Amino acid sequence: MHRSEQLQRTTGLIGAVILGLGSIIGTGAFVSIALSAELAGSYLLWAIALAALVAACNGLSSAQLAAIHPVSGGTYEYGYQFLNHDLGFIAGWLFVLAKSASAAAAGLAIGAALQLWLGGPLWLVSAYAAAVIGVFTLLVVGGVRRSNRVNALLVGLAVAALLVFVVYAGSEPAADTITVTAVPALIDVLAAVALMFVAYTGYGRVATMGEEVQQPRRTIPRAIIATVVVVTLLYLAVGWALLQLPAPAVNQAGLAAWMRAGLWQQLVMIGAVIAMAGVVLNLILGVSRVVLAMARRHDAPAALARLNADRSSAPAAVWATAAVMVLLIAAGDLKLAWSFSAFTVLVYYSITNLAALQVPAEQRFVPRWVSVLGLVSCLSLAVFVDINVLCFGSAIVLVGWLLHRWSWLRRHSS
Repeated sequence: MHRSEQLQRTTGLIGAVILGLGSIIGTGAFVSIALSAELAGSYLLWAIALAALVAACNGLSSAQLAAIHPVSGGTYEYGYQFLNHDLGFIAGWLFVLAKSASAAAAGLAIGAALQLWLGGPLWLVSAYAAAVIGVFTLLVVGGVRRSNRVNALLVGLAVAALLVFVVYAGSEPAADTITVTAVPALIDVLAAVALMFVAYTGYGRVATMGEEVQQPRRTIPRAIIATVVVVTLLYLAVGWALLQLPAPAVNQAGLAAWMRAGLWQQLVMIGAVIAMAGVVLNLILGVSRVVLAMARRHDAPAALARLNADRSSAPAAVWATAAVMVLLIAAGDLKLAWSFSAFTVLVYYSITNLAALQVPAEQRFVPRWVSVLGLVSCLSLAVFVDINVLCFGSAIVLVGWLLHRWSWLRRHSS
């Protein structure tokens, strides 16, 4: 690829770690841990630790691949490079759909909070969500350097809100139990692990931006590992805090539901909204880079591969990404969106590990058993996906693959 067609390398190690944290600290910290607590009960910390192990294996596979093939696109590019065009396309197809759904859900969560605070009809939830997508799209179009500054601010405020929750829990009388049964069923603990693994997967955003990271062979692996470590410590702290509190009487997602009404709860709700905003920003950035990579390979319209004058952004790809997210907001079923995202993420990282296993021995710094464990873990956790989502997701994969095959055969037969 000609240098004029490449994005500038403006992101260092700290910026890459902040990028990873901004992609994770949102749904994972403020929603998924609370949902996992309802399943795992007193085994919550074990579920978090096991999910961290699975995430570390997948993160190391991503780091291995990104270090030797540092281009925008993540597993989409790795599939093409180390496997075949079919698996490469499926990875890109699933990534765009899954993360667009995640961004739409995060936008809807922000919209719901704004509608609750400001009042008005329910349709404002979708309107606020679309506005959030629009604002952060403008930031991403302006270039990754500006996006990183905003992202750093959002991450700092979100972490502060999590610390407020931990301090609040420590000041409350300890709860006897957070679930109906003291010892949960094994299947519930494993389901909690599946939820928590999905809550880790934002580190992949670092790999999808390999073309923009300085010294990618050195920076990307360190950034991914550092991100997983920092997030695990945060999750364990929040998990410990949940174990000190009684479960909410009404089954609601989110840390705020575990708190008494008052100033502390409002601060955590504000932090959740800020964290969700960070998720939206980072998902627009990450998904648009995969769209850019797909356009370069003609798996998406070629016009989406155009960069701006200073090569700091790909405006057409960014706006196309935002359009998909807004369409999903209009459709909007949050539960379906998150379940679908979980299924596609597990398939996506299965392909990541398959690609990592193909790296030649002389280029490896991650043992093969790490990628094998990551692959087995992803396929095993997929068992806990709702059967309806599993069927729907499989159908979407098949439709995308058939369209890709038809387009690929047309290009190569002419």
